[in-house]
Amino acid sequence: MLVALTRESGRNEELRQWVGSRADVVEIALTTTSYRASEDVDAEVRASGHFGRFRTLVVTSARAERYLGVAREALDAHHVVASVGAATTRSLDAAGLRVSYESTGGATELAASISEGPVLLLGAVGGREELTTVLTSRDLDCVEVACYATRGLTLDDTARDGLRRADVVFIGAPSAWRVAREVVDVDAWVLVPGATTLQEVRADHERVAVGWGEAFPAAWDLIEQSRH
Repeated sequence: MLVALTRESGRNEELRQWVGSRADVVEIALTTTSYRASEDVDAEVRASGHFGRFRTLVVTSARAERYLGVAREALDAHHVVASVGAATTRSLDAAGLRVSYESTGGATELAASISEGPVLLLGAVGGREELTTVLTSRDLDCVEVACYATRGLTLDDTARDGLRRADVVFIGAPSAWRVAREVVDVDAWVLVPGATTLQEVRADHERVAVGWGEAFPAAWDLIEQSRH
């Protein structure tokens, strides 16, 4: 069995560990990231109207690690920190921010754990707004600060061939699926981190399951069952 790991170079190690010896793996990056200037993010956070008073910090990706200094300054003395993914949690820990809540799927899974505002959310340009919608519906002030942007790559023939041959493809975000959707084989399984990407993939592809983090073993069992 062949598994395609499609995050950017250096960001696939956790996925590789989940797969282990179950299958062969190939890395095929589908997106690349550009970052906002740190001083621009710093200025936006400071101008939020809640600087020094944020009671909750939400960070959706380890890509935001270069902006955690100003985020730390923006927090109230009594605060909680929430993250999406183990890699994000590690970057927060390294910055001296203790994580109280971690989602292994998507940001919306954190909604039930967040009870105090104002909330500072560090994420992507054009990122999904489901979490903000839920929080504001509960009268919590939520300030979203976009730190980086991801864009799809144009795949060369080698990448397209590897993706086409894959029996299982990890897709981490809708932007990655928009690159892969025309190449992934109809019989391949697509594993996604949470409901947002699940919905995006399911619109085009039948064999898709939430299968990141704690959900991986059950998803892999489903894949194995489908092959017999």
